[in-house]
Amino acid sequence: MVETICRCPWCGTDPLYMAYHDHQWGVPLHDDTRLFEMLTLEGAQAGLSWLTILRKRDGYRRAFAEFDIQKVAAFDDDDTVRLLADSGIVRNRLKIASAITNSRAVLDIQKQYGSLDNYLWSFVDGVPIQNQWQTMAEIPARTQLSDTMSKELKRHGFRFVGSTICYAFMQATGMVNDHLTGCFCYNEATLTTKTAPNDSQHMLQLRNFAKD
Repeated sequence: MVETICRCPWCGTDPLYMAYHDHQWGVPLHDDTRLFEMLTLEGAQAGLSWLTILRKRDGYRRAFAEFDIQKVAAFDDDDTVRLLADSGIVRNRLKIASAITNSRAVLDIQKQYGSLDNYLWSFVDGVPIQNQWQTMAEIPARTQLSDTMSKELKRHGFRFVGSTICYAFMQATGMVNDHLTGCFCYNEATLTTKTAPNDSQHMLQLRNFAKD
């Protein structure tokens, strides 16, 4: 008898999509390079399917120097021309420009907060928010917390970081556990839990940290 594995239905039956769901989506991510990669990919996904971006992920890593933040921050007009001609990525001038702009914003964040990881995970006090969704219809596209993250990232000069993009980023990097309770990944993701922080109090703590 073949055992049936219950997954979140959004990943469908595509092997690449299922592997991403099973091994990456919702797993807490704390590496600055990979966090920058996910910010870039989530921004590139706007208006497209995530599967389209997954299929281009290797192309993005090649085109953007494996998401080396220092190298991308040094990209110039010649690099922009090169990227616009690269079929391995989404050839959208605004999205390409935002990736370069965001890399420079990341460098500023690292100087102010020690790391991009410190800054981004401070929005959830360093611990994933545990949700208990039973159906896809319950999962929000944005929250008050993602609204706050979006506003603060824009304040730091980031682009293509709207609230919906920020919430998708939080889901992907494990800041929130949005696996359905019936998904086989759910229990593993519940090892650390918390409730949502108070936004205003939390952002005050962030700003005080930046001044220290």
